[in-house]
Amino acid sequence: MARKSVIAREKKRERLVARYAAKRKALKEAGDYAALDKLPRNASPVRLHNRCKLTGRPKGYMRKFGISRVTFREMASEGKIPGVTKASW
Repeated sequence: MARKSVIAREKKRERLVARYAAKRKALKEAGDYAALDKLPRNASPVRLHNRCKLTGRPKGYMRKFGISRVTFREMASEGKIPGVTKASW
């Protein structure tokens, strides 16, 4: 499990991106890069990093489910993800 501070920092970035999204879009369309440069750095969506919603693990992230591969495997084995079954042939 990732440190709580790292998870909290990522959530803080997500809130900042959401708050400045409309303003960033308007400034980009206007071509006002000087004003765009004055916005907080963490307001840029490029600075976000996908993390597992349950454990905060940054690597092995599965976009479709929003969780890491490790968590996905555990949940799939327990039958907690609808429509996902263990392959057998």
